[in-house]
Amino acid sequence: MSEKKYEDRAVVLDILVQGHPNDPRPIHLREPVLQVLGDTFFTLLEVVPLPGTTFVQQEQVYIGKKAREKVERIRRRIGYEELTTTAKTELAAAIQAVVEKSPERFIDFFNRAGPLTTRFHQLELVPGIGKKLMWAILEEREKGLFADFKDLEKRVKGLSNPSALVAKRIEMELEGEDKYSIFVRPPSKKSSEEEL
Repeated sequence: MSEKKYEDRAVVLDILVQGHPNDPRPIHLREPVLQVLGDTFFTLLEVVPLPGTTFVQQEQVYIGKKAREKVERIRRRIGYEELTTTAKTELAAAIQAVVEKSPERFIDFFNRAGPLTTRFHQLELVPGIGKKLMWAILEEREKGLFADFKDLEKRVKGLSNPSALVAKRIEMELEGEDKYSIFVRPPSKKSSEEEL
């Protein structure tokens, strides 16, 4: 069975009723678009809404392959730099909501993370986790896997609000601040139109 490669659901970051302001076409030729964040691979996308539908920021919408209620089609994959100011403002809250909605995915990272090199561990990619906390996490993990974020925070002294740290890491990956990508699927070598 092949691994799923597309987003089923997304969080609305911005609603551009008159199309993207950077669209070079005249306003009457632009189509409305939504800038959204996929909730599986954290893919940033522009989608075209079905005529007559309304949206609110932070709303979850279905964008999968089956019949969609509110989205006509996925227009293209976009990069962080293509997000509107509003979408960038909404991004942190959207990421945090996704992390809190399915914490088991991210606790699994703490339970399975391994070394990247002989001197650098995956856990150190998470903001706020240095060598000392990394070793504390690994020692506690040896005693038993972490059940959830509360368990992780309780067992590892000095580690506070790990879900927020994970959300910050995801935001950094979307901004392209690091060569390593542990939560966000990087763009393929193909063009964004071919990818979708």
